[in-house]
Amino acid sequence: MPARGTPSLRYEQAVWAEPALLIGVDEAGRGPLAGPVVAAAVVFPVGCRRVRGVRDSKTLSALQRAALVPRILAQARYVGIGAASPREIDRHNIRVATVLAMRRAIARVAADAGRDGAEALRIVVDGLPLPELGYRHDALVDGDARCFSIAAAGILAKEIRDRLMRRLAVRYPGYGWDSNAGYATLAHCEAIAAMGPTPHHRRSFAPVMQLPLW
Repeated sequence: MPARGTPSLRYEQAVWAEPALLIGVDEAGRGPLAGPVVAAAVVFPVGCRRVRGVRDSKTLSALQRAALVPRILAQARYVGIGAASPREIDRHNIRVATVLAMRRAIARVAADAGRDGAEALRIVVDGLPLPELGYRHDALVDGDARCFSIAAAGILAKEIRDRLMRRLAVRYPGYGWDSNAGYATLAHCEAIAAMGPTPHHRRSFAPVMQLPLW
């Protein structure tokens, strides 16, 4: 039996009985001042076993997340990654941009599954319902702590986004993105005030807008 608080396969098993495949969807990066919001959509094969250690990405260390990624990819049947850029976040808002990232991730999974002639697909997202998503879906509050597929998607989204921010940190040194992933740490805010925002900063976010920059 999984430890208490470990996401289970209960939702997957209910969908497999239909029969259908479950797409678990989660995102990373709603709150940072810089970088994209990234979403992942993950489908595990019927009858799969849990990957030991998969749980809410926020409870895992960076090393634990990195170690789980290849294990999740080896077990998953389909994986889709989507993102929305800082420009899209500023143009719309973070909620709409998050939905765009999720739609892109789901579309990649749906395309791959369609080419394979796979079973019907059901979608479950972390959090509250998203009418703008454009796909019928279930929403599960605290889904990354309750549903294995959502938890796996959250780990992938978080790790992929963190890797991207580490790459961007090389191009834009001084902002600390290799350690803060674009979040509003004191050092990051001080760097924006001293050096100004980059093209990867979200200028619609209040901490960036309110700094005496330009």
